[in-house]
Amino acid sequence: MITEHGKDIVLKGWTENIRNLGGLIFLNVRDIDGTYQVTILKDKSPDIFEIAKLLRNESVIEVKGEKRSNPKAQNGYEIIPERLSIVTEAEQPVPLNLNKNVESSLDKDLDYRFLSLRKPQVSAVFKVESTVSNSISRFFEAEGFRRIHTSKIVSQATEGGANVFPVVYFDKTAYLAQSPQFYKQMMMAAGFERVFEIGPVFRAEPHHTSRHLCEYTSVDIEMSFIKSYEDVMDVMERMMLNVYRDVGAHNKRDLEVFGIAIEEPKVPFPRITMREASKILESYGKHLDADGDIDPEGERMLGRFVKEKYSSDLFFLTEFPWSVAQFYHMRKEGDKSVTYRADLIFKGLEITTLAQREHRHDILIKQTVEKGLDPEKFAFYLDFFRYGVPPHGGSGTGLERIVKQILNLENVAEATLLPRTPERLRP
Repeated sequence: MITEHGKDIVLKGWTENIRNLGGLIFLNVRDIDGTYQVTILKDKSPDIFEIAKLLRNESVIEVKGEKRSNPKAQNGYEIIPERLSIVTEAEQPVPLNLNKNVESSLDKDLDYRFLSLRKPQVSAVFKVESTVSNSISRFFEAEGFRRIHTSKIVSQATEGGANVFPVVYFDKTAYLAQSPQFYKQMMMAAGFERVFEIGPVFRAEPHHTSRHLCEYTSVDIEMSFIKSYEDVMDVMERMMLNVYRDVGAHNKRDLEVFGIAIEEPKVPFPRITMREASKILESYGKHLDADGDIDPEGERMLGRFVKEKYSSDLFFLTEFPWSVAQFYHMRKEGDKSVTYRADLIFKGLEITTLAQREHRHDILIKQTVEKGLDPEKFAFYLDFFRYGVPPHGGSGTGLERIVKQILNLENVAEATLLPRTPERLRP
């Protein structure tokens, strides 16, 4: 933390590096915004010099002194201290090497999350994530969406599957919410027209991949009176454009840590139907899954194809087959084997699933049965549609996946403050 009063400056932070050259000590002191050089001359400040000799890395100190220009220093200036105090001493040895030139495993970084977050290359991730989250909130508010906060304890799995976490709820079994899907559609039935939520969702999926988490932050929207799911795609395009602009404006130093210079994406993003995607992949010797879905390798291959053909990191994969759709997705007029569902793919990774919903009660009942689900178990949801619901659609986006792809991280856990995986429940 830096505060300035004319030539005087007060620095509060952590000692990152201590170099004792005999009659001269250089301290590198780190705060959330950067690293600063403190220069201590023994002849000029013998008392401060003696205190500095006692310092150990990662101790918290406070320095008050003169800000003096020095082109060789990291920020173009150094601090000549008039006062130095040790606030708290760090035990030695520090269990995690925080030197930027020393790599540590992701597991060890997560074990000592309170320390790894002191690394500039780690803290930069979450400064970018803060910008992305704030950017998304401001964007939706400007677009006329109202923020909602839905329950994360539910009585029924959103997607009717088994990948839910059961919890003891007094004398009943409840579940951690997979999605706010049903509740945001409830708001469409209530006449709110446009809503959004940024909050945790839970998936009890025993995956061990670089793209999956058991808990992640989902950016959810729902909007009424749409003409088609293209309206939802248009909103997501503008949201991503806004994210790029804000990260580019507010996180230049953080991007430099990763050697990244981002460019605003061109809109509209390319659209590729699943049938077109199947033909493209077949030309590379790759096929869709047996149920007509696309696997992660296929997404990456299509990402490379779109980048080469359209010079775009983002594209929509549209018209998913009914075989992989949810019971509440609307089917295409004239072709019931296809739905109005799309995925937004960012650098070969799906970050968003969106769709137009089926808003007609009778058809929704038929689709529920067709998917092998019991309408009675979804009665609270299906009742929404008995009393007039407008055409609507929405999307769910993984916040951590956006950050992962912007920064070209290897694992989504790197963009997660406290990852929850099948193996990790701490810290």
